[in-house]
Order: sequence, then C-alpha cells, then structure tokens
Amino acid sequence: MDKINILIADDHDLVREGLVAILNTCNDFKVVAQVSDGVEAIEMFKKYRPDIVLMDIRMPKLGGYEATLEIKKIDKDAKIIVLTQYDDTQYILRFLQAGVSGYILKKAAGVELISAIKAVSRGEVYLYPDVASEIVAGYLGKKDISNIKDPYDKLTDREKQVLKLLAEGYTHKEIAEMLNISIKTTIAHQSNISEKLDLHSKYELIKFAIRRGIIKINE
Repeated sequence: MDKINILIADDHDLVREGLVAILNTCNDFKVVAQVSDGVEAIEMFKKYRPDIVLMDIRMPKLGGYEATLEIKKIDKDAKIIVLTQYDDTQYILRFLQAGVSGYILKKAAGVELISAIKAVSRGEVYLYPDVASEIVAGYLGKKDISNIKDPYDKLTDREKQVLKLLAEGYTHKEIAEMLNISIKTTIAHQSNISEKLDLHSKYELIKFAIRRGIIKINE
C-alpha cells in the first residue's frame, strides 16, 4: 500500500516537530515537506502534490485561508485539513465554504489526527466533534450560523490575499513580488478593498484584519 504523503503548514517550529513525531508513529504516513507560511505552502504543494495538507490558520505572509483558496485553484480536489486552536463558527464556515476536507483542533492532535487523515484520504469529510456540534446546532436552529454576514466575503480571493499582506505591513512592491502581480494591480486591489469594506486608511484595514482573525498580533 502506498504511503499517504503529507504537507505540514504551521508557523511554529515546535508544533511542526510535534506533528512529525505523531505522524511518524503511523507507517502509512510520509511527511514530504514542512513550511511556516502560506506562500511556502502553495509552492510546496505545487512541487510535491501531497495527498493531504495539514493547514494552520494564522501564519505570516499568506495565512491558511488564503493559501487554501490558492491551492484549491491549482487542484480543486486537493485534500486540506485545517489544524488549529480556533473553534469560532466564522472560521469553520469560512474554511468549509473554501472546500477543505477536515477541521480539527490542535488539542486533539494524536489519535484523533491520525483518524482524521485516514478518513480524509478515503474521500470523507472529517470534523472534530466540537466543530461538528457548531454546524449541527446551526441547522437545528439553535444558532443562525448559515446567515452570518461578513463584509470580508465581498472580497475576491486575490483581494483577501492582498488585504492580509497589507495589514501585516508589506509594501506594494513586496506584495506584487509575492503574488506575482504588478505593483499597479496591487494598488488597484487595495482600492477595491477599501471601497468594498468602506475602510479608507491603513489603520482601519489593520483593525478589520485583527477583528476578523485574518492577522494575529504578537502573543
């Protein structure tokens, strides 16, 4: 039986080391690459075409969500499991709508993670029990999660990428180089972002990005 090739994307060295140690306990898995940001995740996905991507949410440069959108464009059948500490409903819905195959909390890393990877590799969708409860509660009417309105959803995939990078302080030139677009296009994206979100200063964009969990402040 062929091994399940896995790409790990997480910006914490200790977390990646711990995940590798866990995955190495299962002979069915092979970690083909480890990366610390979303840009690297996209590059390594193109290079290795792994069976499974373990994706953190908050990372430098492009985050897990932005990288997921790009990877799904490269391969609509890409299997991505979000591995995070965040169980907020907005995060869950955002990633499920982006087409991920699993959402699991880091506190469950271990047997639960191995089960998730095996399930997703079989073509199933795997949700950590607490996460699944949030979704089920919505459908039962306990929470109106299906009608959550987020101005962020007005943005195109590229605009979401540019927003994150702008909020993290990258210049137009740096963003253009990272996303392989022109500086003029980058500026146009910023203008569209400001118009759609009705935010007209860098400070407002940063505040918005922090509130929506698009970027993280120093812990």
